[in-house]
Amino acid sequence: MTLSTPPASPTPAAAAPSLSPAALLDRLARLRERVAALVEHRAAADPTADDPLRGLYLSEDAVRHLLARPAGLGPAPAAAPDAPGPTPAATPPVTPLTHAAPGDPLDALAARLGLTDTDAAVLLIALAPDLDRAFESLYGYLNDDVSRRRATVALALELCGLPVHDAAARARLHPSAPLTALGLLVLEEPERPFLSRSLRVPDRLASHLLGDDTPDAALAGHIRALPAPVVPYGDEGGDGAEAPDAVFVRRLAALLADAPLTAYVRERREGDGLACVTAALHAAGVPALHFTGPEDRVPDLLREARLTGRAVVLTGLPEKPEALVRALTAAPDVPVLITSQGPYDPQWCERDPLVLEAPARRTGAVDTWSAALGPADGTDPGLDLATTVAPYHLGGERVVRAARAARALAAFDGTPVGAGHLRLAARQQSASGLEQHARRIRPDVDWGDLVLPENPLTQLRELALRARHRDRVLGDWRLSAGGGRGRGVLGLFAGESGTGKTLSAEVVAADLGLDLYVVQLSSVVDKYVGETEKNLERIFSEADRTDAVLLFDEADAVFGKRGEVKDAHDKYANMESAYLLQRLEAFDGIALLTTNLRANIDEAFTRRLDLVVDFPFPDPEQRLALWRHGLKHVPTVENVDVAPLAKEFELAGGSIRSAVVTAAYLAAGRGSAVTAADLLEGARREYRKAGRLVPGEGAW
Repeated sequence: MTLSTPPASPTPAAAAPSLSPAALLDRLARLRERVAALVEHRAAADPTADDPLRGLYLSEDAVRHLLARPAGLGPAPAAAPDAPGPTPAATPPVTPLTHAAPGDPLDALAARLGLTDTDAAVLLIALAPDLDRAFESLYGYLNDDVSRRRATVALALELCGLPVHDAAARARLHPSAPLTALGLLVLEEPERPFLSRSLRVPDRLASHLLGDDTPDAALAGHIRALPAPVVPYGDEGGDGAEAPDAVFVRRLAALLADAPLTAYVRERREGDGLACVTAALHAAGVPALHFTGPEDRVPDLLREARLTGRAVVLTGLPEKPEALVRALTAAPDVPVLITSQGPYDPQWCERDPLVLEAPARRTGAVDTWSAALGPADGTDPGLDLATTVAPYHLGGERVVRAARAARALAAFDGTPVGAGHLRLAARQQSASGLEQHARRIRPDVDWGDLVLPENPLTQLRELALRARHRDRVLGDWRLSAGGGRGRGVLGLFAGESGTGKTLSAEVVAADLGLDLYVVQLSSVVDKYVGETEKNLERIFSEADRTDAVLLFDEADAVFGKRGEVKDAHDKYANMESAYLLQRLEAFDGIALLTTNLRANIDEAFTRRLDLVVDFPFPDPEQRLALWRHGLKHVPTVENVDVAPLAKEFELAGGSIRSAVVTAAYLAAGRGSAVTAADLLEGARREYRKAGRLVPGEGAW
């Protein structure tokens, strides 16, 4: 059943057109009235008010004025009738700062973040110099220091009508209070006494309140908007029931729509978790930011999420993720979803997130590919989309990029989008680090290049079929053996050298539209204990996250039989085999093994294989077909008969190809077509290379 999803939610700026910066300026005007009243009060009570150098030095009158004031900050006491100096004014009236006009963005922010009226008033006081330069001079006067042009803690409390010795009032400006903890207010100059510390709001907050939601410049290159999925996520399972991925998305979406959620989604294959999380956020109508930045950007990230009403999505974790996870999960008011292939460690944070396992991504999401490709009139009418995309595990975003690349390739060729364009584009999106451990082969062959008996050819086609339909058979139809076993496809090709084992692996990869990676045993086997297993684990892990075919050539060097332990070497060799047995069972990719000596492969490995394909040595009829196939594109003289060569020379396919190559070079050197004598010389050289007696030496 396809999960129904609402349309993408608009950004917060677009969702609240009723918010008006004019309402904020109205509140600012009321603050100015309050400041003016306080200035008049100070001027009436301060004997140094008319001093042009006030704020630059302390006169005797100023010192006496300070000594005459009561403890704390408040109006000066009334002077005696005969006392010199001006008569102090009454305490200034408190102009209300918390009354919000309709559409006031500061009021909307306070309501969304749970701020008190006092918090909103303090934010306004700290914000004022960033909106009106006149407040700089006014604050300098009230601070008794013309160089201090921002509100201090003491001034903010006084403008709010709160005594500075009130513990509850001071607590609203403490570093752990909501204003500072949410990243909305910065207390500068920590070396100063608490009351004289300056207050500042981040530039990003000022821009947001004025209607500009351009992301914080400090996050440039570290965040991006999480795009909506191409099509609704999930489909029906094999028995018509709701698929596991659709169930997961529906349940996660319900939690996200209910309240801010912190979740850790573990994925088996890179991208599975992000695909599920993206679909769930879209279904819940929650916009999100995809964060890829370092730990020190988390405060800016959380402030951005709070201001714009977005969730935070983090994919992958650094080698030491404790600080990053702790910082993200410490914000219960922001939905945070982390996806990673590693397990969650309770030591990372004090407040555990909801830990979930992402369902495995299915291959061949035809609906996703079809939606990404767009109208069918731009594709080849003969394109079998389901068969073409069946081997690929790409997520929604990767599918969109692959479809875009396929259209570009088709435009370059001047043709409609075909299977070749899709396969090449999909392989580009599935690029991996396997080339560090294996040799990459881009297949350039097809089934027509195989000259094999019917039985092995049928088994090879079955191998490709298994790779395409493993999700349906093992997943939907629940034929997986359980026990943590993966959905990989494993095959063994056994036969003498040159019988077509490696070529067959390349043909299977070409049929699936995948690259072939030949594992270099020299980069795997290590003389130090445990290093071979580590190298193999890197290969298997990378292959699990890559759409490719993995080929272990001469596999008996790694997958050999376990023997009786007679010394330390035997013990560690058996340990390597035991590791491989366990790892193959959990493998999700496609792995092919070739061997010249099937008897050398441990029976425990054989039992875990899906198919064992025996490649027989070709008989005369097959050898004749191999000679003719090898000469298909080679210019030859008329009436060249290769039947005697096929009958007399018992050569495998690889040797026959080498003989044809030798003959071609001989002919190219003369500047003529290949003759029967050239082919005979090529066949004889193959016999001599193998140390065999050349039949009919001198008879031709």
